Amino acid sequence: MHILTVFLLNIFLSTSFAATDTLPEGSSLRVDKPGNTLLSANGDFAAGFFQVGDNAFCFSVWFTNSKPPTVIWMANRDQPVNGRGSQLSVWKNGNVVLMDAGGSSIWSSATLSPLQLHLKIRNNGNLVLATSENGVVWQSFDFPTDTLVSGQAVTERASLVSSRSGSNYSSGFYKLYFDNDNVLRLLYRGPNLSSVYWPAPWLLPVDAGRDTYNVTKTAILDSFGLFTSSDGFQFRSTDYPRRVLRLLRMDPDGNLRVYSFNRNHKLWELSWQVISQPCTVHGICGANSMCTYHPVSGRSCYCLKGYKVKDPNDWTQGCVPRFNPSDFSCTTRVSMGFLHLPTTELYGYDLNMTRVSSLKECQNLCLQLCDKCRGVQFKFNEVSTYNCYPKTILLNGRDTPNFDGEFYLKLPQPILVSSTKILKHSPMNCSVGLSQRLNRFYQSPGRNSTLSFLVWFASGIGIFEVSTIFLVWFFLFRTNKQPDATDQQQHLLSATGFVRFSYAELKSATKGFKEEIGRGAGGIVYKGRLYDERVAAVKRLGEANQGEAEFLAEISTIGMLNHMNLIDMWGYCVEGKHRLLVYEYMEHGSLADNLFANTLDWNKRFNVAVGTARGLAYLHEECLEWILHCDVKPQNILLDSDFQPKVADFGLSKLLNRDERGGSCNFSRIRGTRGYMAPEWVYNLRITSKVDVYSYGIVVLEMISGRSPTEIQSVENSRGIEQRRLVSWVTETINSAPTNEFWMEEIVDPVLEGHYDVSQVQILIKVALQCVEDDMNQRPSMSQVVEMLHSHQNKLLPPL
Repeated sequence: MHILTVFLLNIFLSTSFAATDTLPEGSSLRVDKPGNTLLSANGDFAAGFFQVGDNAFCFSVWFTNSKPPTVIWMANRDQPVNGRGSQLSVWKNGNVVLMDAGGSSIWSSATLSPLQLHLKIRNNGNLVLATSENGVVWQSFDFPTDTLVSGQAVTERASLVSSRSGSNYSSGFYKLYFDNDNVLRLLYRGPNLSSVYWPAPWLLPVDAGRDTYNVTKTAILDSFGLFTSSDGFQFRSTDYPRRVLRLLRMDPDGNLRVYSFNRNHKLWELSWQVISQPCTVHGICGANSMCTYHPVSGRSCYCLKGYKVKDPNDWTQGCVPRFNPSDFSCTTRVSMGFLHLPTTELYGYDLNMTRVSSLKECQNLCLQLCDKCRGVQFKFNEVSTYNCYPKTILLNGRDTPNFDGEFYLKLPQPILVSSTKILKHSPMNCSVGLSQRLNRFYQSPGRNSTLSFLVWFASGIGIFEVSTIFLVWFFLFRTNKQPDATDQQQHLLSATGFVRFSYAELKSATKGFKEEIGRGAGGIVYKGRLYDERVAAVKRLGEANQGEAEFLAEISTIGMLNHMNLIDMWGYCVEGKHRLLVYEYMEHGSLADNLFANTLDWNKRFNVAVGTARGLAYLHEECLEWILHCDVKPQNILLDSDFQPKVADFGLSKLLNRDERGGSCNFSRIRGTRGYMAPEWVYNLRITSKVDVYSYGIVVLEMISGRSPTEIQSVENSRGIEQRRLVSWVTETINSAPTNEFWMEEIVDPVLEGHYDVSQVQILIKVALQCVEDDMNQRPSMSQVVEMLHSHQNKLLPPL
């Protein structure tokens, strides 16, 4: 046996992986073999498995000459693989696949080719899948993570997303990308909120020196330190025009920086950054907190009075109240007051802007709004009055000495008069460590394989005998057992296709809830494969306070709904604190994804408008229970393999009886998404099905124009250039246009390049503007919308 072991060891050593820049077709790199890396010909870059946590590895490309090595690209940054048994292989069908130890595919290049291919790391750090003639089939430069090297471009499809922190390489909250108006921007995209913070969001592109009249959407940094963008933005690094290796990185703190490599010290040196005032980065300190900058200690975060930090190791989670949030409700008897915070600015999330004559009037307005207002920004507007901005969320707070406004924080009186001290310059710990142990079983090395086989064989025989005895007993017992109500319910659900799954079944179907395909306020959606091989979307709801009976009562109604334009629910899980819903999987994702990717021609958009209207009309008027959706938006309209729309997430709305249709509906909180919400939510008016009609109208305008409802548009009129929201911009453009053709060219999404049906544009605009009337009584019902769209056919409507 000893001689055999030595013989096999010699074979292994003779066939071990030698350092090379190429991985041939049919070959693999293994995570548990440290020498399995590709090394560029110049020795500057390597590709292989990079450890990102405890027993967690990502397939990466890194710069080898810095101390420590610098990662410039990752294939699976959000789903590390195990440290034993995982491998990356070049398949003979032309696909590069990363497999976890359990045999599941974690990442692939999604390529197919009949040609013989190889994977190669080039001298510039580009990992390419190439043919024998050096034709490129796939390259990592087209799919950057958070870093670009000199000569690598930012494009419409290649954006940069920051890491979570310096030690956590998973996707963070900050993004460099080209927006729909062809402008290069920085975006904060948090768990629940998002906002653009560069260029300054209150500036029009032209005022920020940007050009929107281009479709190139390309920006690149050269080795001399010159950065140029198709929207007109450019800069030079401080060491321009020295020719060195450079990195453009979207850093975890939300700043975009350029680093130049000093080969003498083997260090990266900062040579440019876009944000000079660190506290202007959105979301950096989280909600209910303030950002302050000190020349010596740098940037730090602190909680507003009455609030405490949620996680000292992660300030992006912000602060939580020390008091009961229900104190803000008008139904409580807690007296409220205001804390004056001069030179304090909180950008965004205003309920509205109201002109007032005094501070007292502004504060009273906030008090009347009860729990919808957490404080007010107060500014003199240079016309003898003041602007009052009630804040719904306290975010993006910072100390700004030259700010020309004031902030008044709304607090319960007991908190207001307390002597709590605020430490403005306490250390800011932004690091979020990644320690991820993946649950896998591995055979210990050095074990005698023959003995192991005999042990496992004997164990298998024993398990088989015990299982046989148990199964015989189980079926004999079940034969004599009368079915209870739960059994009958299970059989009924199975017969109708509406199944009650166990939590273990859904965890297995989703491989441990790994592949996330969507998320929202209701929960996170994962892709899974059920026991019958159907592909499903599994929505994991947040921990529910409602009991099992209440939950079952709601979903039983939802499960009985059947319409071609509503997402089909296949089943559910209610087990302990777990609440999950199982839906059919939609191949083309959401309407939002497709609008962003510019994959919808005009016919598809029109069909989506019609189908969505049918689905909502069914919910409002035709189903057994009258259902309000309360969150109609592109993210909740899914598209099947034929791009037919299906309304989703209606199961999370409030169910009402038919006799409540005309009355007032009581909702415990505002529902919906900013930009799509009807005025009734803001002004505490009666909630009816017309809130869905309003949201539908906004969605239709967004489909026609390709513009987000939260995006500021510019309108040129006799008073100059003014800013408008989507509805105002559309209305103003139509009213000021000399002809129908003129306003259509202005409003219709330029991506369509004039390929649209004029009469269909007219009817959709007409219907959408009726749907977004401020007065709910002026809006049509969804059934009337369907009737208008159906009766239109192809006839040309008179001008609006």
